[in-house]
Amino acid sequence: MNLQCVLWDVDGTLADTERDGHRLAFNMAFEEAGIERRWDEATYGALLKVTGGKERIRHDMAQGGMPALSDQDIASLHARKTAYYQQLMAEGRIPLRPGVRRLLEEIRDAGITQGVATTTTPAALDALIEHSLGREWFDIFAILAAGDIVPAKKPAPDIYTYAMRELGVAAANTLAMEDSENGLRSARAAGLRCVVTVNGYTRSQDFSAADLVVAELGDQPPVEVLHNPHQLTDLGIVTLAHLQQL
Repeated sequence: MNLQCVLWDVDGTLADTERDGHRLAFNMAFEEAGIERRWDEATYGALLKVTGGKERIRHDMAQGGMPALSDQDIASLHARKTAYYQQLMAEGRIPLRPGVRRLLEEIRDAGITQGVATTTTPAALDALIEHSLGREWFDIFAILAAGDIVPAKKPAPDIYTYAMRELGVAAANTLAMEDSENGLRSARAAGLRCVVTVNGYTRSQDFSAADLVVAELGDQPPVEVLHNPHQLTDLGIVTLAHLQQL
């Protein structure tokens, strides 16, 4: 493909933020609010099928896990969760996934536009960029499309179509980097090709529509390749040259 733009998902893609980041931050906020509910890894893994933190609280409440909360209570609880998440980030407890910085820099050095398309909150995104990537990436990313900037979250295509419209790029020249089935469905609905890097929560999801599925992008070969419909070769680690072949 004539690759002109790469749009990155955040949670689970740039960093393994879910298990030791968002989940822990939710539980810290629950404890502070005097709520007895705690989300273990299995529970949170199931909740990840619901996109958005406030939406996960509402879903768990509907299932009888969380106590009854008003919309204002949910918003306040989610705000405290975001503050705890920023604290975990600042403490350096959520590093980038293997190969992410290497590939980000390779794409940057080639002069290809990069942006973020995520349903995480702007505050959580800012914390990850500042503490895991470095403040210079606020300028390197051409767009930071995050949170409630669009009405429908993934798997709807809205966040991707918004980012492409703002950047003035075509879907045919844009690639999405994702980690989940909802993210893949969002990218596909926006007409994008998509590379998936799975994690412990998403590995068993359906990625048959992806253009490449790997366990990680890799700093050291070999990476585990789970789905390679374009029959890319020399996949010791995922490089820009591989993305350009999709």
